[in-house]
Amino acid sequence: MTVHAPRTLRANDTLDVIGELDRKVHWLSAWTIHHANHLRESRDGLKVGGHQASCASLATVMSALYFSVLRPEDKVAVKPHASPVFHAIQYLYGRQSLDQLQRFRGFGGAQSYPSRTKDADAVDISTGSVGLGVAMTAFASIAQDYLLAHELMAPERAGRMIALLGDAELDEGNIYECAIEGAKHDLRNCWWIVDYNRQSLDATTAERMHLRFADIFAAVGWEVVTLKYGRALQAAFARPGGGALRAWIDDCPNDLYAALSFQGGATWRARIGADLAGEPDIQRLLGAYDDPALGALMTNLAGHDLGLLLDTFHAVADERPRFFIVYTLKGFGLPFQGHKDNHSGLMTATQMEAFRGGMNVAQGEEWSPFAGLPRPAEDYAAFLRATPFAAREPERPAPRVAVPAAADFPAPKGRQSTQVAFGKILNDLARAGGPLADAIVTTSPDVTVSTNLGGFVNQRGLFARDAREDRFRASRIASPQRWHAHPGGQHIELGIAENNLFLLLGALGLTGPLFGRRLIPVGTLYDPFINRGLDALNYACYQDARFLLVATPSGVTLGPEGGAHQSIHTPLIGMAQAGLSYFEPAFADELAQILRWSFDHLQADDGGSVYLRLSTRALDQPAREAREDWLADLIAGAYWQVPPAPGAEVALAYAGAVAPQAMEA
Repeated sequence: MTVHAPRTLRANDTLDVIGELDRKVHWLSAWTIHHANHLRESRDGLKVGGHQASCASLATVMSALYFSVLRPEDKVAVKPHASPVFHAIQYLYGRQSLDQLQRFRGFGGAQSYPSRTKDADAVDISTGSVGLGVAMTAFASIAQDYLLAHELMAPERAGRMIALLGDAELDEGNIYECAIEGAKHDLRNCWWIVDYNRQSLDATTAERMHLRFADIFAAVGWEVVTLKYGRALQAAFARPGGGALRAWIDDCPNDLYAALSFQGGATWRARIGADLAGEPDIQRLLGAYDDPALGALMTNLAGHDLGLLLDTFHAVADERPRFFIVYTLKGFGLPFQGHKDNHSGLMTATQMEAFRGGMNVAQGEEWSPFAGLPRPAEDYAAFLRATPFAAREPERPAPRVAVPAAADFPAPKGRQSTQVAFGKILNDLARAGGPLADAIVTTSPDVTVSTNLGGFVNQRGLFARDAREDRFRASRIASPQRWHAHPGGQHIELGIAENNLFLLLGALGLTGPLFGRRLIPVGTLYDPFINRGLDALNYACYQDARFLLVATPSGVTLGPEGGAHQSIHTPLIGMAQAGLSYFEPAFADELAQILRWSFDHLQADDGGSVYLRLSTRALDQPAREAREDWLADLIAGAYWQVPPAPGAEVALAYAGAVAPQAMEA
C-alpha cells in the first residue's frame, strides 16, 4: 500500500476539493437509497423508499455549508428528504458508520429523516413533520439569546441557527406564525435556506412564489437574498443575445423549465430558438454550445454553483436573519432531473450503472469514502480535519439543577384550586430564589395572567434583550401586574399561537445538549388548545426536549366558558404521547409533590417532559402528612384516599377536580 504524505492545499485548490467532495456526497446519498431499495435483502417486499431527486437538489448547498461555512457552534435543521445527504457528509467526516448507511430506513439504521433520538451522527434538530424543524431554528436562536443575556453562555460560543427547507414547506402555516413571533423578539443569527426547486410531490409549484416569499420575510425584518443563476449562465447573459436569453428564462413557466431540463440540450435549443427567432444574436449564442454543454448551461442554477454559494454565505457579516431563496433543479444530475414524477423516483439498476460510470466509482468501491476522486484519500481526510466544522465537539450532559427536598418545597394551605396553588408555588420559588428558581423560564401564548403565572413574572420579570419599562407602573396606574422587561427576565411572552408555544418549549428544553446549559422550561395554556399545537407538542417530545406543560383550566363538563373550552379528550393525549408523563392532581399537596418530582424528572437521563391538567375549581384541602409511601404511590399514579374495607366489592377511581363527587358517591 502506498502511503501519501499529507500536503497543504493552496487557496485556489479549496474550491476544487470541495467540489470533488460534493460529487462524492451526490454519489453516496444516491447509492445509499439505491442499496436500501434494490440490493439489501427485503423481508416483506415493501418499497423502502427514499428521495434521490430531493437529495440531488440540495447536496451542493449542504457541501458548501459543511465543508467550509459552518462553525462548530452553528446548529442545522436539515430538510427531511435530504437525510441521506446529511448522513453521507457525516460518513466522510468519520462520524457515521458504514453499517448505519447500509441499514438506511431499516431497524436501527440511519433514519429516513434526521432524528436527534434515533440517529447516531449528532443531529442538531430533528425534522420530519415539515415546517416544524424550520421554525425550531428561530426558537433555538431565541433560547440562545436567553442564555447569553443571563450570562449562562460565553458570547464566543454563540452560533447561527440554520434551516435547510424545501420550498413546499413554505405552505405550512406554522412558518409564518414563527416569523411574526421572531419579529417581536428581534430575531437574529438565524438563516433559512430554501431549496427552491419548484417541484413538490404531486407537480410543479405555483408561479412566482419567490416574490411573495420575499415580500413576506422582508416585512418581518429578514434580509432576503435570492440566488437564481450560476456564474456560467451569468457569463452567457453578458454575451450578445444574453439579455434576451435571460428574459426568456425569467418568463419561463416552472413546468416548462422542468420538462426541458429533463429532455436535454437539443430540446432546449429547439424551444429557445423558436421562441426567440426574431433575436439576431440568439442563434450565435446557442451555437457556441453543443447539446450536452447547452443542457448543462441551462441548468446552471445558483444552488448548483459551489463557488457562488461559498462566496455568498461567507459574505454574511452581521447577525440579521437571512432568508435565502436558492434556485435548484430537482433531481439535478440524475436521469430524471426535472421530471414531474421524480419526487419518489428511484434509479433503475441500468441508470445506476450509468451514474456510477459518470462518478468514476468502480465495482466494490461504492462505500469507499474517496474512491474515484482524483487526489489521494489522505488529502481529502486532511482537508476535512482542517474545516471549521471538524472542530465541533460531541454533545455532553449539562450540569443538573438542584431541586429542594420534599420538606422544603412550597405547599400552599387552605381552600383553593390547583391552578391557584400552581401560581403560589412558582411565586414562592421565585421569591425564595436558589438554583431551581434561577433555572426556570416560563412562557405562555397570551394567557400568562389567566393561567396564574403572574406572580412569577412579577418576581422575575419579562425577558427582552433591550430593557423596557412597565409604562403603566411608571405612570402610577394601579395594576397587580409588574411587566418590566429586561435581559435578566425569566418569562418569554408569546402571541396566541400554540405551535409557537410548543416549539419554544422544545428549544428551551434542549438548551442542555445544544448549548451546554440546562434550563427548566414551564409553559402554560388553556387545556383545550393543546389540540391547536398537537403536532408541535409531539415533535418536541420526539426529540426528547424536556419541559413542564401546565394546562389550565381543564375540565370535562360545559362550564361557563362553553363548549369551545371543553376538553374531554386531552387526557387521552397525556396518556398516549410518548415522552410525556401526565398528571391531574386534585389537591395542592399533590400538586406540590408532583411539581417537585417533575423538576427532577425533566433532568433525568431516562426522564421526559410532564403534562399537568389543573382546574379553577376551589376545593377544601385534606389534612395529612407527606409520608414516603404516600409520595411513592402519588408519583406512581394512584393512592387510596379511603382504603377499602374488608370484602369491598367496588372501588371508585377518580382524578382531578371531581374529588368531591367521588367522595360523596
